[in-house]
Amino acid sequence: MIQRCRWAGDDPLYQRYHDEEWGEPVHDDRKLFEFLLLEGAQAGLSWITVLRKREHYRAAFDGFDPERIARYSERKVRTLLGNPGIVRNERKVRSAIRNARAALAVQQEFGSLDAYLWSFVDGQPVVNRWRTHRDVPARTERSDALSKDLKRREFGFVGATICYAFMQAVGMVNDHTRDCFKRAR
Repeated sequence: MIQRCRWAGDDPLYQRYHDEEWGEPVHDDRKLFEFLLLEGAQAGLSWITVLRKREHYRAAFDGFDPERIARYSERKVRTLLGNPGIVRNERKVRSAIRNARAALAVQQEFGSLDAYLWSFVDGQPVVNRWRTHRDVPARTERSDALSKDLKRREFGFVGATICYAFMQAVGMVNDHTRDCFKRAR
């Protein structure tokens, strides 16, 4: 039997996400933006809720294309708020649009969202050696710094805990516990 991080549980969708994505370094700007948007949508909810809605998000938010999202109109906002396939929270929807504009500004300044985000870990994954899931923190000094800078750049739904979850998801931080089969990789 495969030993995974405890949070992956027995839900096949969660397990597939753990095995194939979580903690794998992401350097594609659109994929990084997708995770930023989804982590923000997850605020106050469980990740599995958002993971189950992911395909709906991809369709509703034009494949997470920040250039298209940045141009969304009030009509598009109303359409999104009527879409049962996504989290219909007006603050989160408007934040996604604001975040698209902020992401474009970051790309302009740094050359890519990737270069900017990965600079918070000096371009290399931080490899932690947590024994159990209880040892894994909800935030760190690095996620605090990322959160503070994202907020300064007018991103929304980017608190330190959300930023740490984002960093784990995109492989900026490797938090697979010692007993997890992915730890050995």
